[in-house]
Amino acid sequence: MGERLDQRADTAHGSLARLVRTAAARHGSREAVVEGRTRVSYAELGARVESAAAACVAAGVAPGDRVAVWAPNTLDWIVSALGAVTSGAVLVPVNTRFKGAEAADVLRRTRARLLFVTGTFLGTSYVASLRRATEQGDGRGPLPGLPHLERVVVLADDAPADFTTWRAFLAAGEAVPPGAVRARADALGPDDLSDIIFTSGTTGHPKGAVITHGQTLRAYGVWSELAGLRADDRYLIVNPFFHTFGYKAGVIACLLRGATMVPQSVFSTETALANLAAERISVLPGPPALHQQLLDHPDRARHDLSALRLVVTGAAVVPLELVERLRGELKVATVLTAYGLSESTGVVTMCRRGDPPEVIAATSGRAIPGTEVRVVDAAGRPLPPGEPGEVLVRGYHVMSGYFEDPAATACARTPDGWLRTGDVGVLDAAGNLRITDRIKDMFIVGGFNAYPAEIEQLLARHPDLTEVAVIGIPDRRLGEVGKAYAVRRPGSRLTADDLIAWSRREMANYKVPREVDFVAALPRNASGKVMKKVLRRGLGRSDGEKGRDQVY
Repeated sequence: MGERLDQRADTAHGSLARLVRTAAARHGSREAVVEGRTRVSYAELGARVESAAAACVAAGVAPGDRVAVWAPNTLDWIVSALGAVTSGAVLVPVNTRFKGAEAADVLRRTRARLLFVTGTFLGTSYVASLRRATEQGDGRGPLPGLPHLERVVVLADDAPADFTTWRAFLAAGEAVPPGAVRARADALGPDDLSDIIFTSGTTGHPKGAVITHGQTLRAYGVWSELAGLRADDRYLIVNPFFHTFGYKAGVIACLLRGATMVPQSVFSTETALANLAAERISVLPGPPALHQQLLDHPDRARHDLSALRLVVTGAAVVPLELVERLRGELKVATVLTAYGLSESTGVVTMCRRGDPPEVIAATSGRAIPGTEVRVVDAAGRPLPPGEPGEVLVRGYHVMSGYFEDPAATACARTPDGWLRTGDVGVLDAAGNLRITDRIKDMFIVGGFNAYPAEIEQLLARHPDLTEVAVIGIPDRRLGEVGKAYAVRRPGSRLTADDLIAWSRREMANYKVPREVDFVAALPRNASGKVMKKVLRRGLGRSDGEKGRDQVY
């Protein structure tokens, strides 16, 4: 709490709209966004955002209206999203992994008036999938099943007759006086809503966390300072923009510092390696799986990764070996871990530069300034260091609630402002937080609480495994037991019986997985999180071996 940070970004800028204007003036000729051969300076980015804001005004968007973006990480995403926010709208980023019906549900629940959508991405026509999901309804707009949606803008040169192309949308804004856009931007303040970020839905129905301009600015001013982000950094943004890790720890953090953004639209190791080398990338936040795949890629040595100096990652399982390899093999000067969730504007704790590798690997660091973290038992009583319990968070960045969902909000927030995270964690004596699991993921083996993330961290030490996930499955005698889904290193002949036998030597009996399935890859969402609900439905075997431990 006593850490000295730069001037608070919320008081310095007041709103994201003014942040964009300030960044354009302060960093004018510096590269803001690089997308293939397209290179846009901060001054040019500011002008493009103002044009998009003018087009939103021309389209009838009023302050407080919801405007959605359903598209991958691109320059157009940045411009359309920031343009909407500058016009006074509340941004609703939509998960690019959603199918048409799922995206339509978010649009319907938020009553979005305007949607920016990509054309075809990863072989899927988002427009067509949305049409199929909304063909029934009494609306008069472009999609009958979404009566509040007045306009759909396709971020491409072609669009269906009842939709609008990106170019035509921007052209309509040319009739709006610059002063009208400036007035909209100047009317925004720290307490105005900036976005509704929907949870990933890995454990249930996605809910929309309502966040303000001030919360975002202050949180990522702190994040940028603690991470050590600099104006001369070149930042590869692989984390999806619909998630706080991509949009706020990426785009907003870069705007605050004047760093160069290099958006990557697909989670691809080969593309990341090429971008790292070609663009002299110095900053690469992302899930542990991304960094593990970079280290293990057979063509890594052919790429010059020497500019990489800062890695920020976060998950329940960050192997110590990963931290040591990033520092040793790639010579990354700073490796940090962090923890956050959509409901806390994406950040709660962070390691600090200079923390030892074992703290970075084993914990998610300490509470950021202005934040309280508490671990409690089932009755809500605070627990001492070393005791696992539910993690509660209180601070300026905690959401006001879920959008138009008072029942879910009441479950998530206590009357005195504590956010119930649903995560199980342990605080050490120094205040470092170790997330051990989701409360919903915990299973009970013969009366013992088993935490999948703890078991995963133990299994990750096996030299023949690259990834592993554990779930609880029913057992007639013990109630529940563990089942592991594991990815073997290329060439490994590890069997399920081998892994179970190894586990018996390395962990308590109740933690040992009773079943093991070897798979080619774990199912992940666009944020890099393992989708355990897919595993619970019974992921099919894809590289050939399954085993069961008959003796427990």
